Amino acid sequence: MPETRACDVLVVGGGVAGRSAAIFTARNGLDTVVLSAGSPILRRNAHLENYPGFPAGVNARLLLDLMRDHLARAGATLESAEVTRLERDGEGFVAATAAGGTYRARYAIAATKNAVDYLEPMAGVTVVDHGEAFVETDGRGRTGVDGLYAAGRLAEKPHQTVVAAGHGAEVAVTLLEDADVPFYHDWVAPEGYFTGRGRDVPPGCEEVGVAERRRRERESMAVMRAAFEAPHPDEPEQHPRVASD
Repeated sequence: MPETRACDVLVVGGGVAGRSAAIFTARNGLDTVVLSAGSPILRRNAHLENYPGFPAGVNARLLLDLMRDHLARAGATLESAEVTRLERDGEGFVAATAAGGTYRARYAIAATKNAVDYLEPMAGVTVVDHGEAFVETDGRGRTGVDGLYAAGRLAEKPHQTVVAAGHGAEVAVTLLEDADVPFYHDWVAPEGYFTGRGRDVPPGCEEVGVAERRRRERESMAVMRAAFEAPHPDEPEQHPRVASD
């Protein structure tokens, strides 16, 4: 019998919104697991041309790979699993997967584009149909169930990748605020920025000196050079309704 995996935050959906949310919760000390069923829809994008910071565009599959690596660096876990049911269990949630796995979490973030079947039995979840299924939330991603959030397209956000990424981050920050985790800006400041004014470094921030800042920059440049040194090996995935030869 498969063991039950316990975590602080369970993210259901491994697309841009889910990965972005997990990076923020993991960076701020919450044990975070992302469950991804199948391929994120972004893998169908031939060349992503409207994501800020890439003026000539970026390979969508490479962007997903970099987000996967960012997840790992932040301390989150990305696993392949289809969640078939998510239920309240005491003060948290329990998720069952198609393969028979079980996950328990204090908080859950639903980021499954328009898949809602696994959520519908849960009292307090409001599903609306505007041609596609969405989960009703407040302005910050909270659903009608305490501790359950919805991010990205599932929360009726526009399709654009940058919007999904931004909303995933916003939902994670909302969760951190609700969890009363000491959190500020998740910001790295130059040495003396706070302490030079007689202030303590706020939670979630740090100050770094010149040597450490340059070390991090060199590491960043090396990682990005390696990522972009050759074309990505994967071709874009076609829409499943397009006939194949």
